[in-house]
Amino acid sequence: MSSKLRVGILGATGMVGQRFISLLENHPWFEVVAVAASPRSAGKSYEEAVGDRWKMTTPMPEAVKKLVVLNVNEVEEVSSKVDFVFSAVDMTKDEIKAIEEAYAKTETPVVSNNSAHRWTPDVPMVVPELNPEHLEVIADQRKRLGTTKGFIVVKPNCSIQSYTPALHALKEFGPKVVVATTYQAISGAGKTFKDWPEMVGNIIPFIGGEEEKSEQEPLRIWGKVEDGKIVKAAGPVITTQCIRVPVLNGHTAAVFVSFDKKPTKDQMIEAWRNFKGLPQELELPSAPKQFIQYCEEENRPQINIDVDYENGMGVSIGRLREDTVYDYKFVGLSHNTVRGAAGGAVLIAELLKAQGYITAK
Repeated sequence: MSSKLRVGILGATGMVGQRFISLLENHPWFEVVAVAASPRSAGKSYEEAVGDRWKMTTPMPEAVKKLVVLNVNEVEEVSSKVDFVFSAVDMTKDEIKAIEEAYAKTETPVVSNNSAHRWTPDVPMVVPELNPEHLEVIADQRKRLGTTKGFIVVKPNCSIQSYTPALHALKEFGPKVVVATTYQAISGAGKTFKDWPEMVGNIIPFIGGEEEKSEQEPLRIWGKVEDGKIVKAAGPVITTQCIRVPVLNGHTAAVFVSFDKKPTKDQMIEAWRNFKGLPQELELPSAPKQFIQYCEEENRPQINIDVDYENGMGVSIGRLREDTVYDYKFVGLSHNTVRGAAGGAVLIAELLKAQGYITAK
C-alpha cells in the first residue's frame, strides 16, 4: 500500500487536467487514483476518454491509462476514493462554486485551478511564495461549510504570474502605479495550434475577463486577513491590456512601474535574485530553487529559451531600464499551464500537506 496521498482530478480530460496528470507522474507525495470528468466520458478508460485529444508533449503516463473515468457529478463516489482533489472542471461559474463546495463538504480538500471561488471572502487565493499566510482563513471557511477537514483553496489567474512575483519582491520600495500589457499563449484558452489554426500568424487584442482579473487579483494576493476574511489591498493602482499571441506556452508581460521610494536598478535585480518564499525554505518537491531569475541579455526573456526555467515553475525577468514616464520598465515571463495553472496548484497542495491542512482520510 502506497504511503502517498490519494489524489482525484476533476475535469481530468481537459488540457489543465492533462497537465495535472503529467506533473503528478512519479510525484513523491501524491498519487493519482481517480479521474473524473463529464457524464459523456464516465465509464470509459482514461485513455479512451481522451482519445486523440492528449495535448501534452510527453506521453500519457501508463498508470492512468486504464483508470475508469468517474462522473464528476457523483461527488460521494469520487470523494470516497481520495484524500483530496484538484479541480479543473469546465462548467459555469455557479456550477463550479456549487460542485467545489459539495466536494469540500464531504471532508475532501479542493485545490482549484478555476476562477469561481477567487473572490469568495474566506477562500484563500494563493501563490505559495507570496501569501501563504492567507491559508489561515481555512479555519473560518470550515466553520461556514460545517467541515473539519474539507475546504477550498484556489490559485490565481495565469496572466498575473508573469509580473506579480516581480512586484512582490520589490514591496519594500512601495510600487504605486503599474501598467502591464500581457502577451498570452493559446494554451491559456485550452488550445493548441491544431485546435485553433486562425491563431497562426495572428494576434487577438481581447481575452474575455482577463484585464479585470489581471488588475484586481494581485490586490487580493497582497490583501490582509481580517475577521476571517481576506480584504484586498488598496494599491498599487494597476492597469492592464491582455493580448492573445501565436505562442503555445508562456505568458509574457511588458511592465511599467513607479515607486514611493525609487530603488536603483542594482537594488531591484538584487531583490529579484535573492527573493525566496516558504516553498523554498520548506524545500517542497515542486518549488523552484531560484524562483526569479534576471536575464542580463537584452533579448531575454524569450519563450524558446526561458519558458521552462525551473521546470516551468520559475519566473524570468529582463530588460530592466529607467523609463521617461514611469520609474522603470521590464519584461516578465512565466509558464502559464505549469506555474500559472496545474503546477501552481500542485505547489499549493504541497504547502497544504506540509502545514497539516491535507492529510490521509
